[in-house]
Amino acid sequence: MTSPTTTGPATSVLDSPALRFAVRRLTRFIVSLWVLVTAAFGMIHLIPGDPVRAALGITASQALVDQRRHALGLDQPLIVQYRHFLTGVLTGDLDVSLTSQLPVTTIIGEGMPATLELAVAAFGLAIVIAIPVGTLMAVLTRGGRARQTELAFTTTSVVLGSIPNFVVGVVLVWLVGVNLHWLPVAGKSGAASFVLPVVALAIGPAAILSRILRVELLAVLQADFVRTARAKRLPAAAVYVKHALPNALTSAITLGGLLLSGMVAGTVLVENVFAWPGLGSTIVSSILGKDYPVVQSIVLVYGIGVLAVNLIVDVALSLLDPRSTIRET
Repeated sequence: MTSPTTTGPATSVLDSPALRFAVRRLTRFIVSLWVLVTAAFGMIHLIPGDPVRAALGITASQALVDQRRHALGLDQPLIVQYRHFLTGVLTGDLDVSLTSQLPVTTIIGEGMPATLELAVAAFGLAIVIAIPVGTLMAVLTRGGRARQTELAFTTTSVVLGSIPNFVVGVVLVWLVGVNLHWLPVAGKSGAASFVLPVVALAIGPAAILSRILRVELLAVLQADFVRTARAKRLPAAAVYVKHALPNALTSAITLGGLLLSGMVAGTVLVENVFAWPGLGSTIVSSILGKDYPVVQSIVLVYGIGVLAVNLIVDVALSLLDPRSTIRET
């Protein structure tokens, strides 16, 4: 009698919901990345007129314009330019600036650290504010208690969450910088210069996230396992922090990822309000100077950042709640 062939492990790996979830997310990321790269490539070709002529000005000679177009490869067939652009993205060669003649990678490398510092600091501040505030409001207003407190919190969070971050930045510049002279309002020069732009970026997302976290916690506090924890006479802090809060974080993490993506994009306006030396200031100056290769590449960098954040959020959710991978299969 022959022994049966054991194919169980291989079959179980291939049929794993987690593996199928990872493959779908990675495929979606790759397709989205290709669409983004293609859109960034098409941007410079959809602009009316000649971008090289626009960057060099009307007084530049035709010979100089032709020479610059040849150096950038803009006189080649479109498919050749597209292949060259894809190769450049994969190898990190993003051509040169039309105005400064510096490699675009050098320009991005100079501005990206400041933008990342600003976005990460703002996201950290939003989390530090939202989690305790949302938890406290859920505890105070559970079971229909403290109606006036609930109304005040909801109204305040809605108002703060709906104000554009650059408007908050302008108000902070006028109030804290110009009138009170407490903090610097322009440039990056020490820890004090971080305060106003970070607050301007963080205040709206913190309000939105705390409101969502409160709603999720109110639902979790009605669950049977929370009642059981209370019946065991566990300390209130253990009930809320150890049992209730982790079960309310799934939706908060999803929203937090979207807010982080919005913060990365929001740095464009906030950096210009506070003269912050990041990619946001660079892209605005490049638009004004019609330096389209720089604009094209920075848009691509922002888009890749948003896609990467969404991918990280999906992975974090699958680790925190493995049932989410099963529900999607």
